[in-house]
Amino acid sequence: MSEFDRSLSTTPRLHVLGALRAGALITLDQPQSHYLGSVMRRQTGDTVRLFNGRDGEWAARVASVAKKAVTLVAEWQSAHQEQVPDLWLCAAPLKKGRIDWLVEKACELGVARLQLVTTQRTVVDKPNLDRLGAHLVEAAEQSGRTAVPELPAPLPLEQLLKNWPGGRSLIFADESGGTPLAEAKAPAPAAILIGPEGGFTVQEREAIRAHPAAVPISLGPRILRADTAALAAIAVWQAINGQGCRR
Repeated sequence: MSEFDRSLSTTPRLHVLGALRAGALITLDQPQSHYLGSVMRRQTGDTVRLFNGRDGEWAARVASVAKKAVTLVAEWQSAHQEQVPDLWLCAAPLKKGRIDWLVEKACELGVARLQLVTTQRTVVDKPNLDRLGAHLVEAAEQSGRTAVPELPAPLPLEQLLKNWPGGRSLIFADESGGTPLAEAKAPAPAAILIGPEGGFTVQEREAIRAHPAAVPISLGPRILRADTAALAAIAVWQAINGQGCRR
């Protein structure tokens, strides 16, 4: 890594909504302006990295600094838009703290979509999507991703199964056992389904296993917490199917 590349890698990195191209002016919102100007103490002429989930990553210069609004000008593309492996995580909402951690790490591990699924034993029936969306953005900023995972509204398990898209494997982490994930044939497009902290009911497990897209898998002999199981499954799937897809 050159001295220039090393310097760029340590500059602040922000997710923005506007289009990014050479010469584009981006005015940050008040929280981002406060972060850049007051916390990071960036001044006119300093470099910032920007991404919007569509146009790759761009190196930008600070054009002006005001108390409530910092303006940047995009100069050149520092990274292409990543090619995201088509992997969803379908998971029951967990308690605050654990769900925040899961969302952050799922983004870092490269999922394309996070679909929350309500089940009979779900302990949180109204997750705060605004807070979780902010965690996804922060995780993308920190991990170098140029895409932020989609976060649609939660779905009941029954509706999820009924409207499952054709051609997408449903990798079911079943406590009762299944094929080891490393041996399961479930390339993209795929989704990993993880149950709530109390596990799926017998009826739910039977309904999932009966689905034509279901691929029951095992994550080993130990009983894993829901968040641990989700990240273990994502990591194994990415190791097998997601290599070389970042850029």
